[in-house]
Amino acid sequence: MKICIYGAGAIGGYVGAMLSRAGADVSLIARGPHLAAIQKNGLRLISAEEDFTVQPRATDDPAELGPQDYVMLTLKAHGVRPIADVMQPLLGPDTAVVTAQNGLPWWYFHGVEGKHAGQRLESTDPGNVLWDRIGPERVIGSVVWQAADIPEPGVVKLGYGERLSLGEPDGSKSARIQALSSALINAGVKAPVRPNIRNEIWVKLWGNLSFNPVSALTGATLIELSQDPGVGGVIHAMMNEAKMVAETLDVRFPMTVEKRMQAAEKVGAHKTSMLQDFEAGRSMEIEPIIGAVSELGRIVGVPTPTIDTVYHLTVMRAKQSGCYAG
Repeated sequence: MKICIYGAGAIGGYVGAMLSRAGADVSLIARGPHLAAIQKNGLRLISAEEDFTVQPRATDDPAELGPQDYVMLTLKAHGVRPIADVMQPLLGPDTAVVTAQNGLPWWYFHGVEGKHAGQRLESTDPGNVLWDRIGPERVIGSVVWQAADIPEPGVVKLGYGERLSLGEPDGSKSARIQALSSALINAGVKAPVRPNIRNEIWVKLWGNLSFNPVSALTGATLIELSQDPGVGGVIHAMMNEAKMVAETLDVRFPMTVEKRMQAAEKVGAHKTSMLQDFEAGRSMEIEPIIGAVSELGRIVGVPTPTIDTVYHLTVMRAKQSGCYAG
């Protein structure tokens, strides 16, 4: 089984290091000083339980690797479209592509029945580039619950979380997804196969689409956002609107809006990833996290006035700071 991690940064590096230690035939695609450090000294993974270094094959050129059984895309969502052509040497007739991005995936309406079957999302895949160049039939969906960072090139530090949920768009327990799940579990990564991966996508998205952009606009941490009555009301409204959109598509949430907000408050003085990207001058994941929900609301006929307002404010904020990925 050949597995390529495309975008071996924090999360991709963590998965790649775990697979490599377990003896999997894994290769990493990275760039810059991080790639150079991996090629020279190996990839070091630090967690609360362990500290080890592996020597996986690493490159910035997919053509060096050839067709893979699995390609795990661990880039940010706006980083996938630019590499749709570059990654083609990795794709054989039966290659599966695991999408590990935040937000609504570009393939969301693949593998579903009903009037929205095959619907494309312009916000996450402008011009259908990913649909046409990668193909939704290759996709295995995933939801990443780990948090990690790169304290220095060649080093990945796992903060918390172990689960990387997997799911076929049509909900099946295919041979390919079971084989991948087994390989990850054997490597020490909790990788359950979900019968409805969209439910879990929405659980994570629910918090991201509300707390992330509001934090980027205000500079506030999760506990500050949660405890401010006015701002908390905005977040509550965004979650309610998203819930109505999702439930129109038969998504079921395991908790109430109030409990989800309480969970965020318990995290404490944490800066969201979108706020961290904004402060660092990096491109922000706006379209898949909030723009796509706004688009989905229009598709299913559910008004999302609060989401739309926050979306437009966040886009302007990002454009003014050079952090808008489009």
